[in-house]
Amino acid sequence: MNKRLLQLSILIFGFVPVIAGGYGVITDPLIQSDTIILSENHTHYLSGILFGIGIIFWSLIPKIEHKTREIRLLTLIVFIGGIARLSGTIFHGEFSSSIAFALTMELIITPSICLWQGVAFNK
Repeated sequence: MNKRLLQLSILIFGFVPVIAGGYGVITDPLIQSDTIILSENHTHYLSGILFGIGIIFWSLIPKIEHKTREIRLLTLIVFIGGIARLSGTIFHGEFSSSIAFALTMELIITPSICLWQGVAFNK
């Protein structure tokens, strides 16, 4: 019963980030917002998530040979974000050196490190 309730709660509440995130990928809610406060607030939130991803990656360093699952999950999150960034770049025609750097990290470097860890420790 407890397991089922937890699963149902995650299913229901999981719609919030999936719908909000999907909407943000398809549209550009920060540009469409009427207030700067909303976009600054959203930027702080996303920066916190990015910060957290980096800290979690660092926390895996001491036992890196046993952390394949965690590295793959974090890499998937980073890669999906990179695909969203790339689609925004293509559809909105915005490109800069900072976007190129971010895309390189998200779509090339992080997946390469994930592959390296998998090959090195999962023979």
